[in-house]
Amino acid sequence: MKFKAKKVSITFSNLFPFLAALVTFVMIELGADHPDLIENYYSRLLYPVISTLFSGVSGLIPFSLWDIFWTLFVFVALIILGRVLFGKIKFYKFLLRTLQLSALLYSFFYLSWGFNYFRQPIEKRLNWTRHIEKEDMFPTLLDTLISNANNSRVEISIADYRIIDSLVEASYLNNAAHFGYSYPNGSRRAKTMLYTWFFAKSGVSGYFGPFFNEVHLNGELLPTEYPFVLAHEKAHQFGISSEAEANFMAWYICNSSNDNRLKYSASIQLLQYFISDPYHHEAIREYLKRFDKKAMADIMAQRNHWKELRNETLDKAQTTANNAYLKSNKIHEGVMNYNSVVRLTIEWYLNEFK
Repeated sequence: MKFKAKKVSITFSNLFPFLAALVTFVMIELGADHPDLIENYYSRLLYPVISTLFSGVSGLIPFSLWDIFWTLFVFVALIILGRVLFGKIKFYKFLLRTLQLSALLYSFFYLSWGFNYFRQPIEKRLNWTRHIEKEDMFPTLLDTLISNANNSRVEISIADYRIIDSLVEASYLNNAAHFGYSYPNGSRRAKTMLYTWFFAKSGVSGYFGPFFNEVHLNGELLPTEYPFVLAHEKAHQFGISSEAEANFMAWYICNSSNDNRLKYSASIQLLQYFISDPYHHEAIREYLKRFDKKAMADIMAQRNHWKELRNETLDKAQTTANNAYLKSNKIHEGVMNYNSVVRLTIEWYLNEFK
């Protein structure tokens, strides 16, 4: 009995996904070495057009298109895999189509949003010249944040979410010229994650879906967290990819508002990054005594809330995956990039007030 090897015809349609991925990869490497080109031609010129088009469509839909997409994707993938195992679909065809789809998704991700990872850092965009290495203002800012939290503390409820959204938008509009991002840059309709319970167990409070330009929030968010997390995910929609920069923007946008609901959320969320800073444990212990009891109770309520929801296995898996994802996009700190908001806040203070 003779077996004939299957031949895969080499056509442009078969090669196109791989050619697109190759071009994308080359552009990533070039962009990483020339962030000024990414900044000027992608982040400031092309991305605002893309985000306006994509968010204009997805904003018409009240639920997450991305959650629906990957749900259907997994469902269809399982059916196809089953057909492969039972010999209904040839394995080489399955493998080829899988690789082609992966290559297309890879290219589409960077075209739709991902190139923002390689833009100029915020220090360059804002022409900061003084850096944290020259002067450590940690104690001063920690004291200021605690005072702000104590003075701005206010009750926040779910009924406030709509007005909070409009206040965050107003603050982004007011600060657009200073930070140099395009406004309105499309629309930002905050959507609740379809699988809130799963992401809550994984420790995910929100995420931005670049494929449909969607802002997602976890339904388990406490009201005191809501303004900050909303502003953080909207920062991503404006093309701010770094988690540290998105945290900084969330704080700045909320803190520059005249509304105490935003100010208070900004202060206690940023404070938690300062409190967890590994280099200032002794100073932190003393400053914690200055907290208003109700403000400290709000912080402890947040920590206990997520601790109760957390599944250790899922949380570690999500952290590992996110760490690898960030590092693959030239964020060398990985998940520790979130905590770099402390450094950015100090540098902002040094450059704005010194």
